[in-house]
Amino acid sequence: MTLLRTTSFASALLPKDLPRPCVERVPLPSSFLSGWPFARVSAVKTGKHARPNAPFEQQSDGTPEKRVRVNSPGSLLRLVASSTRSLVSLCLSAVCTRIHDEAGIFAVPLRTSSAGIASLHRNEHFSRRTMATKASLFQDIEEAPADPILGLETAFRADTDPRKINLGIGAYRTDDGKPYVFRCVRQIEQEMAADPNLYKEYLPIDGLAELKKQTQELLFGEDSPAIAEDRICSTQVLSGTGGLRVAGEFIRYFLPKCKTVYMSEPTWPNHPNIFKKAGLEVATYPYWNPATRGVDFDGMKKTLEAAPPYSVVLLHACAHNPTGVDLNEAQWREVLDLCKRNELVPMIDNAYQGYASGDLERDGFSSRLFCNEGNMEMFVCQSFAKSLGLYGERIGMLHIVCASAERAKVVLSQVKKIIRPMYSSPPLHGARIVARVLGEPKMKQEWTAELQELAGRIQSVRRALRSGLEAKGTPGTWNHITDQIGMFSYTGLSRDQAERMTKHWHVYMMGNGRISLAGLNQSNLPYVIEAIDDVVRTVPASQSNM
Repeated sequence: MTLLRTTSFASALLPKDLPRPCVERVPLPSSFLSGWPFARVSAVKTGKHARPNAPFEQQSDGTPEKRVRVNSPGSLLRLVASSTRSLVSLCLSAVCTRIHDEAGIFAVPLRTSSAGIASLHRNEHFSRRTMATKASLFQDIEEAPADPILGLETAFRADTDPRKINLGIGAYRTDDGKPYVFRCVRQIEQEMAADPNLYKEYLPIDGLAELKKQTQELLFGEDSPAIAEDRICSTQVLSGTGGLRVAGEFIRYFLPKCKTVYMSEPTWPNHPNIFKKAGLEVATYPYWNPATRGVDFDGMKKTLEAAPPYSVVLLHACAHNPTGVDLNEAQWREVLDLCKRNELVPMIDNAYQGYASGDLERDGFSSRLFCNEGNMEMFVCQSFAKSLGLYGERIGMLHIVCASAERAKVVLSQVKKIIRPMYSSPPLHGARIVARVLGEPKMKQEWTAELQELAGRIQSVRRALRSGLEAKGTPGTWNHITDQIGMFSYTGLSRDQAERMTKHWHVYMMGNGRISLAGLNQSNLPYVIEAIDDVVRTVPASQSNM
C-alpha cells in the first residue's frame, strides 16, 4: 500500500504563492503492520505536521524536513485522515479563490452574532457580483395598474362567492356558462391530429399563403375590383391587436403626414394604448350620446370635419365595442364622403363580422363600401378570435388597400420588415383552421350556420334582459338594450353603480357600464336583473348615465 504524492490537478488549482503540502511515498517496515492484509505500506512525510521525534531530511531549499514515524495501523489511519483533510481544505480554498477572482465575486463577512443577523434587512437582494446589495436594479419601477378587462377576469377568479358572474370579458359562453368551441373547428382539429404528414414548420413572415385571398374575399367580396387588380397588401398578424399595432408602426415609419389617430369616445380600452406605443398621437371624436343612448353622429361629423388632412380615422366595422350601437348605411356613406373630401385615412377594426347580425355580408358592409365604392386607400384589421372562437390562437389579418399592384408589393415588403424583429412568424395551427373553414364550401356553410345560432342567442338574451327589467319596474327606460347589436350592451350604469354590482352582488362588469351578454343565461339572468334593479334604486340617479 502507498499513499500517493499530491496530484497535478490539486497543484494546478492552488495559487502559486500558496504553500503546497509536502507529500511523497515513505517506506514502512512490514513489522509495523503485522496482521494487515497489505503486502507493502508507505507512510506520509509532511513538514509542519510531523511529531517532534521524527527524523529530519533536507528539502530542496536546504531546510530540514520532518518525517512522520508510524507505529501502528491506527496511527497511520489518523495520519491519513489528518493529511487528507488538510489537502482537501487547501484545494477547496484555492478553487473558491479562483472562481471568485474569475467571476468578480467579493466575499462578504458573515454576520454570526444575533445582533448582526437581526440587522439584515428583509429587502436585501443577493447577486453574483456583490453577494449582498441593499437596492435592486428594478427598485424605482412602480407596479402598473391592472388591465381594465383582463384584471377583471383575475378578480373574478379570486372571488370565492358561489353567486359570482363574469360579464366582463368578451368571450362567448353556452347557456350552461361553459366556453364554446365551434363544431367545425373541433372537427378540423380532430382531422389535423390524425394526419401523420402535418408539419409544424415556421410560416413565412406574412403568414399562410392561401389565407390571403380567402380573407380578402370574406371581407371585400369575391367581386372586389381591388382583389382582381391585386391592389391589397394582406399579412397574417397576431389577431386584431397585432394587426392594429403593425399598422401603427407602419404609419409611424412610412406615413409621416399621418400623425394622429382619431378614435371614438368611448372605444375599446386597448385602442389608445396600441397607437400611443406605436409613437402616434391619439385624439377622439364623440360617438355615444347618453341622452338618446345612440350615436352622436352630429358630434362625430363635426370633429372629423375639423381633423387635419391625413389624420387616421379608426372605425368599428360592426358591433361597436363597448356601446353596441352601429352606424346605419346612410351614415356610413356620409363618413366615406367626409374622409374623401378631407383626405382622411380610414382604418377599420373588423372584430365581429358575422357575430353582430349573423350575416357575414351585412357585417362587412363598411369595409366593402370604402374599398369597392369609395376606391380609397385604407387599412382593415380583421380578427377571428370572436367570429371563429379562436381567442387563444391569435389569428388575424392586416389588409392595406393601395392604389396599384406595384404599391401593394412595396408596402408588403416594408410590412414584413416591421414584423420580422417584432414576432418574426405568425401562428400556424389557427391559420390552418381558418383556411379550411374558408376554403371548403361545406365547412364554410357549417360555420355560417353556427354564427347565426350564436348571434340569435345573444339577441334573445337582449330581449330577455330588457323584458325582465321592464317587468320589475326598474327605473329608467331599457329599449336601448334591444336597439344595440353584438356581444356587448352599454347598459348606461354609472361607475358607482358598476362598482356596487361587483362588490355587493359579485357581478363583474366594466366600470363604464358595459356588460358581455354572452355571459348571461337562463340560470343567472334573474339574479342579474335583481342586481341591476338594486343598484339603480340604491345609487342616486344623478350619479348614473341613465
